[in-house]
Amino acid sequence: MKRGLPEGPAFKFRGRYILAAIALAAIYIIAGTVLSYARQPGVSREYKDMFDPKNCYSDDVSCDRACVIEDNEQALEERLRMIGQAKERVILSTFDFHADRSGKDMIAALMDAAKRGVDVKILVDGFSALQQMDGNDYFYALSTTDNVEIRIYNRINLLMPWKSMGRLHDKYVIADDGLYLLGGRNTYDYFLGDSGYRNYDRDVLVYSQSPQDKGSSIHQLEDYFESVWNLDECRAFHASPGAVSSGKVSEAGKELEQRYRDMLRKYPVIGETADYEGMTYEVNRITLLSNPVHVYSKEPRVFYSLIELMKDTEEDISIHTPYIICNDWMYESLRKVCAGSGTSALMTNSVANNGNPFGASDYMKNKEKLLETGITVYEYEGGVSYHGKSITIGDDIAIVGSFNMDMRSAYLDTELMLVIDSKGVNSQLKGYMREYEAESVKVLDEDTYDIPEGVTRQDISSKREFRAKVLTLFNWLRFLM
Repeated sequence: MKRGLPEGPAFKFRGRYILAAIALAAIYIIAGTVLSYARQPGVSREYKDMFDPKNCYSDDVSCDRACVIEDNEQALEERLRMIGQAKERVILSTFDFHADRSGKDMIAALMDAAKRGVDVKILVDGFSALQQMDGNDYFYALSTTDNVEIRIYNRINLLMPWKSMGRLHDKYVIADDGLYLLGGRNTYDYFLGDSGYRNYDRDVLVYSQSPQDKGSSIHQLEDYFESVWNLDECRAFHASPGAVSSGKVSEAGKELEQRYRDMLRKYPVIGETADYEGMTYEVNRITLLSNPVHVYSKEPRVFYSLIELMKDTEEDISIHTPYIICNDWMYESLRKVCAGSGTSALMTNSVANNGNPFGASDYMKNKEKLLETGITVYEYEGGVSYHGKSITIGDDIAIVGSFNMDMRSAYLDTELMLVIDSKGVNSQLKGYMREYEAESVKVLDEDTYDIPEGVTRQDISSKREFRAKVLTLFNWLRFLM
């Protein structure tokens, strides 16, 4: 026997012991996750008594004005302008934050604001922090800048799987007292700027002429932010001591400073005074819908509120969602909407066009259930995954935010949707939604489509089709998808 090699029987015994330990750990994590989130809570009587769809309407013009930001390049530039012109505070909440091209632009702008004396607070989900921020010198440079505080919502902890699925899915920016941007865009290249590949999404820009007015929706968003920021599950993000002492963080900081100087030339909009009154439309009322902010299974307040709004009308309804994954209660809720409204239509990505493999798989399996609710279904075939989350009701109500029509958004994630009573915003949103609908096909039944002239159905690759079919075997886990 060669020196240094383990003896056969003892080595095999230790190997089996290690494999058994790994298997037990995996069972602990999987069982802890599945059992903790398998039960979907109902909507409490307290919330049902509190929420009245009529309170989302008003006959009077409010102090808020709003418009839809549809273009990815405009979305980045508007964020940079808001941060670049802030004088007192900036708040950024995002599900996903990368240090890619647009992400570095945002980091550089936030750092420059802090160095001007602006109070900068940043909230990021724990899954993104683990993937994108830990060990990243650019985020460390930002977190070590004076006047910057970063908190991470529900850091991933495999020892506590019963908390693992609660995610922060909110996306908004607040600048000073009377300006905020809220929608479905994450903070990286797919959603911001001109990066080649992109996801289509949208935000709403809200400008308050009298932010001190208690009726301004900015106060709803401020209160919501504080409720998340002060959670025990929101922990401070810090640079590792080793990274700071190595000098790499300092080098990253200098690079970001130079980047911002270059950005002032690249994005002249940063220094231009915005005509927010001219950009925006009159608003009668804005109502912020939100889920509970804890990390456990949540009562589905946002979904319930959206259904109540849609049930409370006889006007036409249009829903856009990237993917749709429903339980029986959600399907029944959609059935009630269809029974009471004028025409009810829903557009989602086709299986071939869907960037979410779980969403594509569930739609492949449950398309017939969706059609049985009575809703008219369109499949988007534009060739780029559509990420917009919006609803219009009649000619008055426009709804935009982060909520997908799926069980994760209903029961697991923090979510925000703005309900805007405004004919101007409603008309603007409908115009954008119709542009996407022009690249969609109408679903007649599970296998039959009405394909308009000029629209080409996307070919599903064999790899994507195989993946979607395999995932249908795990459809019983759809509440986690």
